[in-house]
Amino acid sequence: MEEVFAKAEELMSDVKKYVDNRVSVVKLKAAEKISEAGSTIITVVIVTAFLVFFLAFASIALGYAFSKWTGEYYWGFLIVAGIYLLLGLIILAAKDKIIRLPLLNSLLTLLFKNHEED
Repeated sequence: MEEVFAKAEELMSDVKKYVDNRVSVVKLKAAEKISEAGSTIITVVIVTAFLVFFLAFASIALGYAFSKWTGEYYWGFLIVAGIYLLLGLIILAAKDKIIRLPLLNSLLTLLFKNHEED
């Protein structure tokens, strides 16, 4: 009978170790996914900031170029503003196809890319 209790205690010890290991694996996977998502977000924010600066200076240059072509400063900058308005309306009309679906796909890929390996 004591042998059965010893085996049961050994089994409980092994089960406890297994559960502890599984919890550690889940914690490590969560930390990996969180750090990867965080680094991706930080990278996107930094790249977006540089693109905004580029777009601002390019818009000013384009406004001056159109101004030189039309002869009036306000026409050049109104043409640039009109281009932005047109682009904004196009993006608004196709926001699901252009923004939502690619973002959803990239997030799902980021979160579940190691899922197939498990």
